[in-house]
Amino acid sequence: TFTTLVGQLADGTLHLGVESDWAEARARLLALPGFGPWTVDVVAMRAFGDPDAFLPTDLGIRRAAGELGLPSTPAALIARAEAWRPWRAYAVQYLWATDSHPINFLPV
Repeated sequence: TFTTLVGQLADGTLHLGVESDWAEARARLLALPGFGPWTVDVVAMRAFGDPDAFLPTDLGIRRAAGELGLPSTPAALIARAEAWRPWRAYAVQYLWATDSHPINFLPV
């Protein structure tokens, strides 16, 4: 849960930052209750600046991929995204931006 994360950050058990060992930080995050691969990759992308974080199960990514003629199932999308390494987080941002979800539009 979020309180477990905050507790570990506060007591120094877990450190998240650009200087962190990404593999170790990912493993520690995955060990926290309520943290799965999607959450860990969002943290890796946003907090660690990991350019290769990828979210193949994200609904927005899957919808946008399908709209662009890319595979939209997680397994097929992972296979297709191998060619994008080590820059898959950029593909995530692009796919999110191309989706027609209202969050992508500024109010006028």
